[in-house]
Amino acid sequence: MHAAGPFHILFEDDHLVAINKPSGILVHRTRISEDTRFVLQLLRDQLGQRLFPVHRLDRGTSGVLVFGKASEAAALLSVQFREKVVGKKYLAVIRGFAEEKGTIDYPIAGDVSKPLQEAVTHYTRLGQSEIGYAVGRYATARYSLVKVRPVTGRRHQIRRHFAHIRHPVIGDKKHGDCKHNKFLREEMGISRLLLHAGELEFFHPVGKNKVNIAAPLDDVFRAALDRLRLPILL
Repeated sequence: MHAAGPFHILFEDDHLVAINKPSGILVHRTRISEDTRFVLQLLRDQLGQRLFPVHRLDRGTSGVLVFGKASEAAALLSVQFREKVVGKKYLAVIRGFAEEKGTIDYPIAGDVSKPLQEAVTHYTRLGQSEIGYAVGRYATARYSLVKVRPVTGRRHQIRRHFAHIRHPVIGDKKHGDCKHNKFLREEMGISRLLLHAGELEFFHPVGKNKVNIAAPLDDVFRAALDRLRLPILL
Protein backbone atom coordinates (compact mmCIF):
# COMPACT_ATOMS: atom_id res chain seq x y z
CA MET A 1 0.00 0.00 0.00
CA HIS A 2 1.26 3.46 -0.87
CA ALA A 3 2.63 5.57 1.95
CA ALA A 4 1.18 9.07 2.04
CA GLY A 5 2.72 11.68 -0.35
CA PRO A 6 4.18 13.88 -1.39
CA PHE A 7 3.31 12.96 -4.96
CA HIS A 8 5.72 13.47 -7.85
CA ILE A 9 4.28 16.38 -9.85
CA LEU A 10 4.84 15.98 -13.59
CA PHE A 11 3.05 19.13 -14.81
CA GLU A 12 1.43 22.13 -13.16
CA ASP A 13 0.05 25.48 -14.24
CA ASP A 14 -2.82 27.73 -13.16
CA HIS A 15 -5.44 25.32 -14.52
CA LEU A 16 -4.13 21.74 -14.30
CA VAL A 17 -1.85 19.53 -12.25
CA ALA A 18 -0.59 16.07 -13.21
CA ILE A 19 1.16 13.58 -10.95
CA ASN A 20 2.83 10.21 -11.31
CA LYS A 21 0.26 8.17 -9.38
CA PRO A 22 1.78 5.36 -7.31
CA SER A 23 0.40 1.83 -7.51
CA GLY A 24 -1.80 0.75 -4.62
CA ILE A 25 -3.96 3.80 -3.94
CA LEU A 26 -7.42 4.79 -5.15
CA VAL A 27 -7.98 8.10 -6.94
CA HIS A 28 -11.00 9.03 -4.82
CA ARG A 29 -13.51 7.60 -2.39
CA THR A 30 -15.86 4.86 -3.59
CA ARG A 31 -18.78 3.10 -1.95
CA ILE A 32 -17.15 -0.33 -2.39
CA SER A 33 -13.89 0.49 -0.61
CA GLU A 34 -13.06 0.96 3.05
CA ASP A 35 -9.89 2.91 2.23
CA THR A 36 -9.39 6.12 4.17
CA ARG A 37 -6.62 7.70 2.07
CA PHE A 38 -7.03 8.73 -1.56
CA VAL A 39 -5.01 10.59 -4.18
CA LEU A 40 -7.56 13.41 -4.38
CA GLN A 41 -7.45 14.05 -0.63
CA LEU A 42 -3.66 13.76 -0.28
CA LEU A 43 -2.85 15.89 -3.33
CA ARG A 44 -5.33 18.54 -2.21
CA ASP A 45 -3.51 18.71 1.12
CA GLN A 46 -0.12 18.75 -0.61
CA LEU A 47 -1.05 21.70 -2.84
CA GLY A 48 -3.35 23.44 -0.37
CA GLN A 49 -6.23 23.87 -2.80
CA ARG A 50 -9.36 22.19 -4.09
CA LEU A 51 -8.98 19.84 -7.09
CA PHE A 52 -11.38 18.34 -9.62
CA PRO A 53 -10.94 14.83 -11.08
CA VAL A 54 -10.68 14.54 -14.86
CA HIS A 55 -10.17 10.80 -15.33
CA ARG A 56 -9.29 7.74 -13.25
CA LEU A 57 -6.65 5.06 -12.93
CA ASP A 58 -7.28 1.75 -11.18
CA ARG A 59 -5.86 1.27 -7.69
CA GLY A 60 -3.02 -0.92 -8.95
CA THR A 61 -2.17 1.17 -12.01
CA SER A 62 0.59 3.77 -11.76
CA GLY A 63 1.32 6.70 -14.05
CA VAL A 64 0.02 10.00 -15.40
CA LEU A 65 -3.06 11.29 -13.57
CA VAL A 66 -4.47 14.77 -14.25
CA PHE A 67 -6.70 17.00 -12.11
CA GLY A 68 -8.27 20.37 -12.81
CA LYS A 69 -7.68 23.27 -10.45
CA ALA A 70 -11.12 24.59 -11.39
CA SER A 71 -14.27 22.72 -12.36
CA GLU A 72 -14.37 24.43 -15.77
CA ALA A 73 -10.89 23.23 -16.79
CA ALA A 74 -11.65 19.72 -15.55
CA ALA A 75 -14.95 19.62 -17.45
CA LEU A 76 -13.35 20.81 -20.71
CA LEU A 77 -10.59 18.23 -20.49
CA SER A 78 -13.09 15.50 -19.60
CA VAL A 79 -14.83 16.20 -22.92
CA GLN A 80 -11.61 15.33 -24.75
CA PHE A 81 -11.52 11.97 -22.94
CA ARG A 82 -15.15 11.28 -23.87
CA GLU A 83 -14.57 12.26 -27.49
CA LYS A 84 -11.51 9.96 -27.67
CA VAL A 85 -9.04 12.65 -28.71
CA VAL A 86 -6.70 12.15 -25.75
CA GLY A 87 -3.61 10.12 -26.63
CA LYS A 88 -2.96 7.45 -23.98
CA LYS A 89 0.03 5.12 -23.89
CA TYR A 90 0.50 2.42 -21.27
CA LEU A 91 3.11 -0.22 -20.54
CA ALA A 92 1.98 -3.66 -19.39
CA VAL A 93 3.57 -7.02 -18.67
CA ILE A 94 1.30 -9.83 -19.79
CA ARG A 95 1.38 -13.63 -19.64
CA GLY A 96 2.53 -15.46 -22.74
CA PHE A 97 4.05 -14.39 -26.04
CA ALA A 98 1.90 -11.67 -27.56
CA GLU A 99 1.63 -11.02 -31.27
CA GLU A 100 4.01 -8.36 -32.58
CA LYS A 101 1.07 -5.96 -32.80
CA GLY A 102 -2.68 -6.19 -32.68
CA THR A 103 -6.03 -4.58 -31.99
CA ILE A 104 -8.55 -5.86 -29.46
CA ASP A 105 -12.04 -4.78 -30.50
CA TYR A 106 -14.29 -6.29 -27.85
CA PRO A 107 -17.29 -4.49 -26.28
CA ILE A 108 -17.47 -4.48 -22.48
CA ALA A 109 -19.92 -3.23 -19.88
CA GLY A 110 -19.28 -1.26 -16.72
CA ASP A 111 -21.14 -3.94 -14.75
CA VAL A 112 -23.56 -6.78 -15.41
CA SER A 113 -26.61 -4.50 -15.27
CA LYS A 114 -25.34 -2.15 -17.98
CA PRO A 115 -25.32 -2.59 -21.79
CA LEU A 116 -22.14 -3.42 -23.69
CA GLN A 117 -20.14 -0.46 -24.96
CA GLU A 118 -17.58 -0.16 -27.73
CA ALA A 119 -14.05 -0.80 -26.47
CA VAL A 120 -10.92 -0.77 -28.66
CA THR A 121 -7.30 -1.29 -27.60
CA HIS A 122 -4.19 -1.28 -29.83
CA TYR A 123 -0.92 -2.84 -28.67
CA THR A 124 2.67 -3.38 -29.81
CA ARG A 125 5.05 -5.94 -28.35
CA LEU A 126 8.28 -4.39 -27.03
CA GLY A 127 9.94 -7.53 -25.68
CA GLN A 128 9.39 -11.08 -24.51
CA SER A 129 11.08 -13.56 -22.20
CA GLU A 130 10.92 -17.20 -21.20
CA ILE A 131 11.75 -18.47 -17.72
CA GLY A 132 12.56 -22.08 -16.90
CA TYR A 133 9.80 -22.61 -14.38
CA ALA A 134 6.74 -24.77 -14.88
CA VAL A 135 3.75 -22.62 -13.96
CA GLY A 136 0.47 -24.30 -14.81
CA ARG A 137 0.55 -26.88 -17.61
CA TYR A 138 3.57 -25.58 -19.54
CA ALA A 139 7.25 -26.40 -18.91
CA THR A 140 8.28 -22.73 -19.00
CA ALA A 141 6.76 -19.38 -18.09
CA ARG A 142 6.48 -16.83 -20.89
CA TYR A 143 5.93 -13.09 -20.60
CA SER A 144 5.66 -10.08 -22.91
CA LEU A 145 6.12 -6.36 -22.40
CA VAL A 146 3.63 -4.43 -24.50
CA LYS A 147 2.93 -0.79 -25.28
CA VAL A 148 -0.81 -0.28 -25.12
CA ARG A 149 -2.91 2.46 -26.69
CA PRO A 150 -6.55 2.32 -25.58
CA VAL A 151 -8.86 4.25 -27.92
CA THR A 152 -11.81 4.13 -25.55
CA GLY A 153 -11.69 4.37 -21.77
CA ARG A 154 -13.98 1.72 -20.34
CA ARG A 155 -13.70 0.44 -16.77
CA HIS A 156 -10.74 -1.96 -16.44
CA GLN A 157 -10.52 -1.94 -20.25
CA ILE A 158 -6.86 -2.90 -20.67
CA ARG A 159 -7.03 -5.61 -18.01
CA ARG A 160 -10.26 -7.08 -19.40
CA HIS A 161 -9.11 -6.90 -23.01
CA PHE A 162 -5.86 -8.76 -22.40
CA ALA A 163 -7.67 -11.35 -20.29
CA HIS A 164 -10.06 -11.78 -23.23
CA ILE A 165 -7.20 -12.70 -25.61
CA ARG A 166 -5.70 -14.99 -22.94
CA HIS A 167 -2.73 -12.76 -22.19
CA PRO A 168 -3.78 -11.38 -18.78
CA VAL A 169 -1.84 -8.54 -17.16
CA ILE A 170 0.56 -9.75 -14.48
CA GLY A 171 -0.57 -8.89 -10.95
CA ASP A 172 -4.24 -8.50 -11.91
CA LYS A 173 -6.13 -10.13 -9.06
CA LYS A 174 -9.57 -9.88 -10.65
CA HIS A 175 -9.01 -10.65 -14.34
CA GLY A 176 -5.55 -12.23 -14.22
CA ASP A 177 -3.87 -15.63 -13.87
CA CYS A 178 -3.75 -16.56 -10.18
CA LYS A 179 -1.07 -19.26 -10.70
CA HIS A 180 1.36 -16.87 -12.39
CA ASN A 181 0.57 -14.10 -9.91
CA LYS A 182 1.28 -16.47 -7.00
CA PHE A 183 4.50 -17.77 -8.60
CA LEU A 184 5.85 -14.29 -9.29
CA ARG A 185 4.88 -13.02 -5.85
CA GLU A 186 6.46 -15.94 -3.96
CA GLU A 187 9.49 -16.68 -6.16
CA MET A 188 10.42 -13.23 -7.47
CA GLY A 189 8.80 -10.77 -5.09
CA ILE A 190 6.62 -9.28 -7.83
CA SER A 191 3.26 -8.42 -6.29
CA ARG A 192 2.06 -5.17 -7.90
CA LEU A 193 -0.11 -4.85 -10.99
CA LEU A 194 2.32 -4.43 -13.89
CA LEU A 195 0.34 -1.74 -15.68
CA HIS A 196 1.61 1.83 -16.04
CA ALA A 197 0.07 4.90 -17.69
CA GLY A 198 3.28 6.15 -19.25
CA GLU A 199 2.11 9.03 -21.42
CA LEU A 200 -0.87 11.33 -21.90
CA GLU A 201 -1.33 13.85 -24.72
CA PHE A 202 -4.17 16.35 -25.01
CA PHE A 203 -5.02 19.95 -25.92
CA HIS A 204 -4.82 22.32 -23.01
CA PRO A 205 -8.41 23.23 -22.07
CA VAL A 206 -7.54 26.92 -21.73
CA GLY A 207 -4.42 27.61 -23.79
CA LYS A 208 -5.41 25.10 -26.52
CA ASN A 209 -1.73 24.15 -27.02
CA LYS A 210 -0.83 20.46 -27.15
CA VAL A 211 0.39 19.06 -23.84
CA ASN A 212 2.40 15.83 -23.57
CA ILE A 213 3.05 14.41 -20.11
CA ALA A 214 5.25 11.36 -19.48
CA ALA A 215 5.64 9.45 -16.22
CA PRO A 216 8.74 7.35 -15.43
CA LEU A 217 8.36 3.82 -14.14
CA ASP A 218 8.79 3.36 -10.41
CA ASP A 219 11.61 1.26 -8.96
CA VAL A 220 9.30 -1.70 -8.23
CA PHE A 221 8.11 -1.95 -11.84
CA ARG A 222 11.67 -1.55 -13.15
CA ALA A 223 12.90 -4.29 -10.80
CA ALA A 224 10.12 -6.57 -12.05
CA LEU A 225 11.20 -6.01 -15.65
CA ASP A 226 14.78 -6.82 -14.68
CA ARG A 227 13.79 -10.04 -12.92
CA LEU A 228 11.66 -11.09 -15.87
CA ARG A 229 14.49 -10.23 -18.29
CA LEU A 230 12.34 -7.73 -20.16
CA PRO A 231 13.60 -4.38 -21.53
CA ILE A 232 13.53 -1.53 -19.02
CA LEU A 233 11.89 1.53 -20.55
CA LEU A 234 10.92 5.03 -19.39
